[in-house]
Amino acid sequence: MKVYTTDRIRNVVILGHGGSGKTTLTEAMAYLSGATSRMGSVADGNTVSDFDKEEIKRKFSISTTVFPVIWGDIKVNILDAPGYFDFVGEAEEAAAAADAAIIVVSGKSGVEVGTQKAWELCEKHKLPRMFFVSNMDVDNASFRQVVEDLTELYGKKIAPIYLPIRENEKFVGYVNVVKKAGRRWTTKGEYTECDIPDYSMEYLEKYRENLLEAVAETSEEFMDRYFAGEEFSTEEIMSALTVNVSDCSIVPVAMGSPVNLQGVANILDDMVQYFPSPDKCKIAGINMKTNEVYEANYDFSKAKSAFVFKTIVDPFIGKYSLIKVASGVIKNDDTLYNADQDAEVKLSKLYVMEGSKTTEVPELHAGDIGAIGKLNVTKTGETLSTKASPIRYAGIDVSVPYTYKRYSAKNKGDEDKISQALAKMMQEDLTMKTVNDAENRQTLLYGMGDQHLDIIVSKLLGKYKIDINLDRPKVAFRETLRKSSDVDSKYKKQSGGHGQYGHVKMRFSNSGDMETPYVFEQEVVGGAVPKNYFPAVEKGIQESVQRGPLAGYPVVGLKAVLYDGSYHPVDSSEMAFKTAASQAFKKGFMDASPVLLEPIASLKVTVPDKYTGDVMGDLNKRRGRVLGMNPDHKGNQIVEADIPMMELYGYSTQLRSMTGGSGTFAYEFARYEQAPADIQQKEVEARANGDAEE
Repeated sequence: MKVYTTDRIRNVVILGHGGSGKTTLTEAMAYLSGATSRMGSVADGNTVSDFDKEEIKRKFSISTTVFPVIWGDIKVNILDAPGYFDFVGEAEEAAAAADAAIIVVSGKSGVEVGTQKAWELCEKHKLPRMFFVSNMDVDNASFRQVVEDLTELYGKKIAPIYLPIRENEKFVGYVNVVKKAGRRWTTKGEYTECDIPDYSMEYLEKYRENLLEAVAETSEEFMDRYFAGEEFSTEEIMSALTVNVSDCSIVPVAMGSPVNLQGVANILDDMVQYFPSPDKCKIAGINMKTNEVYEANYDFSKAKSAFVFKTIVDPFIGKYSLIKVASGVIKNDDTLYNADQDAEVKLSKLYVMEGSKTTEVPELHAGDIGAIGKLNVTKTGETLSTKASPIRYAGIDVSVPYTYKRYSAKNKGDEDKISQALAKMMQEDLTMKTVNDAENRQTLLYGMGDQHLDIIVSKLLGKYKIDINLDRPKVAFRETLRKSSDVDSKYKKQSGGHGQYGHVKMRFSNSGDMETPYVFEQEVVGGAVPKNYFPAVEKGIQESVQRGPLAGYPVVGLKAVLYDGSYHPVDSSEMAFKTAASQAFKKGFMDASPVLLEPIASLKVTVPDKYTGDVMGDLNKRRGRVLGMNPDHKGNQIVEADIPMMELYGYSTQLRSMTGGSGTFAYEFARYEQAPADIQQKEVEARANGDAEE
């Protein structure tokens, strides 16, 4: 592939609700630009960007795919991002590498939750954006409704630049609002000129007036001409729009039917015209040598630097680090420095990714997107630069996973293989993680939702030939006591030769400190138990509190006082006193009203105002205590509550179904509280029946 200079590059992420037509639009762009010789479809599983087996099987995008489209003399790097919420990490990585965004909205389904989430992501990264209303060939598609809904949400920024022309309820052409001209489709997305239908005139005038107003606001001279009633030329409108789109003060709305290649050439023209090239964008890092801010700003004449925005690890094709060049020109034989790892890396080959295909290139200019193979020490979010000017850019900010399940190997002996495969998958996917919960003897797999976890299991089987089970995780209960007890415990054993003798009198009570398992004190007088046996008594308590006698959970808040006992000059030993203390603990604990404590989480749920009642009702059912609500000034309420950790199992799925996917939540462990009697009884019975693993 030819090398493109910074001014001839556009980096555009395609965002939108799952199923709105992002991958179909990417496919149509690839075909129309000549990058592919046939047009694939999601249904047939042969698109350039959904090439993973899981994507083909499920018929939706799971990973972000990069596909360069050459349009005229401009290279448009298309980043096709997934729309489903379980794969938000992929969209966040793509947005971090993009300079602009197309938000795809289905003309049939209209504005959905994913549309608003895409807008929020653009706001976070300050990305210039356009809307593309797809599926315009469908009978009940309504461009006007989408425009009205978007205007209601985002105000006067929304500027339709096309209007559909329909005949006999068929989508046959469009009106270009900027040029005030009618167009009728012919073949392969081409058109001939036609008259503007009378029914379009009212909306054409209205939308054009909005555009002209926005254009007038770009300069004093334009404002004067606008009020004088002068017409602006098409060139003036387009150049003013370019300024407005770049500073996010106008968001154009385009439309078409990618399946029929209608409107696809227009959106490519518009991306080239209105979206900024990287040299008009800003990026800054820190120079690790001088500690000063390094304004890279995609300047090809500055020292080389790039950041890794995504990693692909595949057992068949190997590891690729996807980079965006932030300054300078990176060549395929360069030696670069990774300041995060303090390591030098020698590049062997530079590639451009075209879906699943890699094409070698000799160099990548500032602002371009490419890939480097086999960068073993470099991870997503890290920076590559020169040793003379070591730079670090901010890492990739992705959502935190809160949904988790316990996983185990289906086949004994696969544990090492599983941990190696998951480690590789975690390099690729920053929104999954594993936790070894030694206390409950379980390993946990975290993801963005149940579907995400299912796909991880599926990928493990498909790519690494490893099968795992997912189960409900065990909850980290604790045990403590409410009252006090006094125990006399003697351990006596006689067998040939020396016997065993240990005798302790102990008091057990609650220490009041729920952070610490136990406090040990001794008040022995007159040498009833010699000092050299005190550590053995404490060891007996220390080992016993690891698995409490009530239901086998760790004990907290115990105060154990050794106040008396006796010993035998020959038969007493450390072992005997340790055993006597352990027996004393078991009896004393059960005599002192033992209770089970459950972990409580501090939960924050962010939902649109209209769902707060449903969410609070559901939290009450889950034994949650709502503490209050605060508006986030974006039309949402943040509901704060305390909730038992065990009640959060399955919460992400429930919250999504209650709020149509618009609700999000986050939690952290807060403290332990006494569990209700029915839950305590269930856990004790489970232990008695041997269900709780010993």
